[in-house]
Amino acid sequence: MKLELVDVTVGYGRSTVVHGATVEVEDDSVVAVMGHNGAGKTTLLRAAAGLLRPGSGRVLMDGEDVTRLRPNERVKRGLAYVPQGQQSFPQLTAEDNLRLVADTRKDGKRLVAEALDVFPALVPVLGRRAGLLSGGQRQQLAIARALITQPRLLVLDEPTEGIQPSVVAEIEETIRTLSATGGLSVLLVEQHIGFALNTADRYYVLEAGRITATGAGGSGALDGVRAAMAI
Repeated sequence: MKLELVDVTVGYGRSTVVHGATVEVEDDSVVAVMGHNGAGKTTLLRAAAGLLRPGSGRVLMDGEDVTRLRPNERVKRGLAYVPQGQQSFPQLTAEDNLRLVADTRKDGKRLVAEALDVFPALVPVLGRRAGLLSGGQRQQLAIARALITQPRLLVLDEPTEGIQPSVVAEIEETIRTLSATGGLSVLLVEQHIGFALNTADRYYVLEAGRITATGAGGSGALDGVRAAMAI
């Protein structure tokens, strides 16, 4: 799926957080948005997911203007949003967390099995309450739940926050593999610059609500990103 955020201005009430941002995610590509805390990254993702309505600008999914569509309508068109914080139902087991989503799908059992193929580290902890899992396991669980909906666009907010390096590497590899196999585009917000550039085909730097730099991903872009973020 192709996603386009075109000249999007959005915020909360009378407070504007993002000012005229344009971000494009091509079919089967990974795009990272980076920036300091408070730059407006999560606000931009919430506009993409339909949780916030832009004051101006447009949101397009495969060329269709979805700016005024509710989040559930965007989900029906293939969008899955994984918010920041490894969210789950902590009192339920990991398996029950997956089944809650799978029960809404026609072939839920198969979809759970496929999600576990993507994150095999979850298999030994399926019977454990989600609230007792490590941060990395909860993040894998959150992404696995999203994959059960068979998205064509996966929106991830800070997928490496508070996660040990070995799991960060696993999530990086998983995102690249899912995109490379076709049928899935990824838009992610990330402060871990190395992870973002290694994962993304293209990056954007957002500072004070404005896009200040963009370019191709890869380790060669590191110096340019650091300069744009003044770090």
